[in-house]
Amino acid sequence: MEHFDEILPVTEVKRDLLNLLKRMEEEGMAIAITRQGRSAGVMLPMSRYESLLETIEILSDQETLESLRQSRKDFAEGRVLEHEEVW
Repeated sequence: MEHFDEILPVTEVKRDLLNLLKRMEEEGMAIAITRQGRSAGVMLPMSRYESLLETIEILSDQETLESLRQSRKDFAEGRVLEHEEVW
């Protein structure tokens, strides 16, 4: 559970839910919730949740992935344009 800002037991989450929600919104933090010492769930701010869904959508679109691969290859090989050239 290394991608979390905090790991809290469910009893603490229940007791301090409103404060945790406020901190999540302000700090963008992710919280892992444990029950009896085991991972039980995750709390994320809506912005991070929506970002995850968007990432999953992009990664499941083979055409988009191929376009990204080609862009990385072009950049690595120096096939880029300066800002002024584009506009």
